[in-house]
Amino acid sequence: MKPELGVCYYPEHWPEAIWAEDAARMVETGLTWVRIGEFAWSRMEPEPDDLRFDWLDRAVETLGAAGLKVVMGTPTATPPRWMLDKHPDMLAVDASGAVRKFGSRRHYCFSHPGYIAECERITQIMGERYGNSPHVTAWQIDNEYGCHETTISYGAAALYAFRRWLGDRYGSIEALNAAWGNVFWSMEYNNFDQIDLPNLTVTEPNPAHVLAFRRFSSDQVVAFNKAQVDVLRGLTPAPLLHNYMGRVLEFDHFDVGADLDIATWDSYPIGFLSDRLEADPGHKSAFLQQGDPDMQAFHHDLYRAVGRGRWWVMEQQPGPVNWAPYNPAPLPGMVRLWSLEAVAHGAEVVSYFRWRQAPMAQEQMHAGLLTPHNRPAPALAEARQTADDLAALGDVGQTRAQVAIVFDYASDWAWAAQPQGAGFDYFRLVFSAYRALRRAGLSVDFVATSDIPKDAYSMILAPGLATLGDDITTAITEGCTLCVLGPRAGAISRDFQIPDRGRPGVAGLDCDVDLIETLPPQTNRPVVGGGSAQHWVERLSGTATDVLSFEDGTSAMTSGNGIWYLASFPDDALWDRIVELAARETGVDLHPMPNGLRRRETADHVFLINYNADTVEWCGHVINGCDVAIVAQESSRRA
Repeated sequence: MKPELGVCYYPEHWPEAIWAEDAARMVETGLTWVRIGEFAWSRMEPEPDDLRFDWLDRAVETLGAAGLKVVMGTPTATPPRWMLDKHPDMLAVDASGAVRKFGSRRHYCFSHPGYIAECERITQIMGERYGNSPHVTAWQIDNEYGCHETTISYGAAALYAFRRWLGDRYGSIEALNAAWGNVFWSMEYNNFDQIDLPNLTVTEPNPAHVLAFRRFSSDQVVAFNKAQVDVLRGLTPAPLLHNYMGRVLEFDHFDVGADLDIATWDSYPIGFLSDRLEADPGHKSAFLQQGDPDMQAFHHDLYRAVGRGRWWVMEQQPGPVNWAPYNPAPLPGMVRLWSLEAVAHGAEVVSYFRWRQAPMAQEQMHAGLLTPHNRPAPALAEARQTADDLAALGDVGQTRAQVAIVFDYASDWAWAAQPQGAGFDYFRLVFSAYRALRRAGLSVDFVATSDIPKDAYSMILAPGLATLGDDITTAITEGCTLCVLGPRAGAISRDFQIPDRGRPGVAGLDCDVDLIETLPPQTNRPVVGGGSAQHWVERLSGTATDVLSFEDGTSAMTSGNGIWYLASFPDDALWDRIVELAARETGVDLHPMPNGLRRRETADHVFLINYNADTVEWCGHVINGCDVAIVAQESSRRA
């Protein structure tokens, strides 16, 4: 696979007289893909049924004539103002009962049937017009599902759809009452129409109710996406994709991705470091202008799994963004580094957001490859350099990693519904495991519980996996030599009850969770030999063999039948010990990395990615600050 570069472009923002010049300049920069259309509904249809596509026809022709491949976006993330006059109840409602008003974007409820029909209609019109265009070679459906906390709505449309969903799922109100344990606090219902949405309750709602609503809300995103997929499948042979966001877990991306051909995501390393990553001040200061060394790679690997091997970066940060609490500029070299890192993880395309900085509205402070007045921004030269790098590199083939992590969106919903401790968060737990594997110099795959290949991995980690049925446990254990479960694995049924067979309830592992503690910040539980538990500690019993023990003599990790069960949320030192022990058990070679340097294997090369501002030497290789060294596999093995 030969990776390519692209850019996001908004012809409706600029005079038509400069479109051809822009297209030629994109090609000169080494770009081959261009995404358009995803926010332009008001220009396509300024009034109901007043269709105006002539300008978009000319834009597609101009870009295609220059040799660019067009990704056409359906504009359903930004319904125009007249849509609210036609469907005034289509707006989403937040958990406090406030209506999400017009004046920004993503102002719709996924459950509103009238708006879904409007989306199918505009998609049909666009598919009929551009589905067989030689220039439109991919389609993006909507834009950034879940961004701005827009997955979940507490409005009337969602309530009506939720009651129907519950009826289909449980069949009878008696079955629902039993599954949810509604005898507690006299929460029993007499019929489905009595059930409300789980917000604005006096104290916390029943977590079974919350988890069911979260599953329903995810299913609504899947159905919304599929409605447009079903329209386009009969109108175009081009691949269909969606651009997901980083650390947005409110819907199941694997379920959405099952209906698509390619997964893409929007990578904003510096924005994410500031806005959605817990780290100590020293770490954030050291990587202020580079981004966290593992955050981008985590999502690259996750979306490679969501896309079943096919994935892109649809929006790559090229300079300061506009939406984080603080928005520093990338250090020189970082835009190129981020691009090459994505390629190392299998990206087919890296697309920059955006071609030219907007002079108006909400994103006027968001940098592009050009300034608003057509002067080159710093990232333009780095994009050109990256294009040259990719031309010299050629094909980049991927190989299966030796290690995988099970990622499960429903586990995040469950632990958000009942965290038990303020420091316990599913993403943080999984990310901490991922970072430990990366510190050890390992490449990592992600797998869904529904798609674990047999005999594929030396080890599989499944931290925080909420529900462990026999089918999932069997798939995990048959998929690897050693499985590391816990903490909080197998802790609940699908309906949020403690399983009858106890926690974690794994066949072949005589281990029971008898007691759970959650620890405040700056408090930990030391482990014999080094490392500590933080946030979450479980007291275990049973005959399973202790692999690690707490200093108080209780079990920190037990072993049996190819499974290790971890009884805590480890700090970095403990994770490093666990990875080292597991590697020794399975024969996996480790490559311990200095701080800020990361390693990624491809079929023929090893990429050494230096997030540090300063030069790093490692195993005979010298990697400049904010740079990537690409070495042959054999050279890396000898080092």
